[in-house]
Amino acid sequence: EVQLGESGGGLVQPGGSLSLSCAASGFPFSSTDMYWVRQAPGKALEWVSGITSGGHSTYYADSVKGRFTISRDNAKNTVYLQMNSLKPEDTAVYYCATNTKGVGRGQGTQVTVSS
Repeated sequence: EVQLGESGGGLVQPGGSLSLSCAASGFPFSSTDMYWVRQAPGKALEWVSGITSGGHSTYYADSVKGRFTISRDNAKNTVYLQMNSLKPEDTAVYYCATNTKGVGRGQGTQVTVSS
């Protein structure tokens, strides 16, 4: 059974930083591309970032490019999302997933950017 557990969210002021983690189990993590998606209140799920199984290639939505960095540690079955220069519009529940549409995603972690 695929299990994904996100952590690291919280309340941060605009311009601040947060680091999210996602612990994975129940599937061959080191051979699986991983993704972060988010859902803001009242909005559809949005793809944020992706990383290939070996970590050699990364991808970002235009809205976060240059501010967010995705990474992974295959020895720890964990994927990360470092978020810098946060904006109020980054407020959302953030999920990790094994696909870009967030199917089978974890419970998510709330990120709130507000002064």
